[in-house]
Amino acid sequence: RHRGPHMKALQRRAERQSKGGAMVDMNLVSLIDVFTILIFFLLAHSIDVQTLSPPAGVQLPLARAEQAPRDGIELAVSGQTVLLQGRAVATLSDAGLAPLAAALAAQAALRPGGAQPLVLVADRELPYRWLRALMRSAAEAGLTEVSFAVRRQEDA
Repeated sequence: RHRGPHMKALQRRAERQSKGGAMVDMNLVSLIDVFTILIFFLLAHSIDVQTLSPPAGVQLPLARAEQAPRDGIELAVSGQTVLLQGRAVATLSDAGLAPLAAALAAQAALRPGGAQPLVLVADRELPYRWLRALMRSAAEAGLTEVSFAVRRQEDA
């Protein structure tokens, strides 16, 4: 029986594997728990972020807004065109805003629940008379909660 050198090599390999195995042997359940908590944390906080993409050429006004607007019906003004949920429904002219109240009422009827908020996305140079006319149309449609989309001004 000549197993001397061969046994020594097998023993050395077994010792190396046992030493390496002790280093690799770890509890993966606790790591999975940590990663699961991290994923839920990231998902919960990414939902709070709300971004609006204004139409091309629209410069939103700056404001020190503390409260983010609720998700609601988006009414945007791009040039002379009034967009409701991204679809052109009226123009900024004295006769052009007439169909806006009906379109707003129809859009509000599509959303279940109580009072629907309206998010107004307009250029900072839009004359006040048009803002007043847009808010009057929203009030006629039964939308009394109006938020303005703004760019958050950072404190200096």
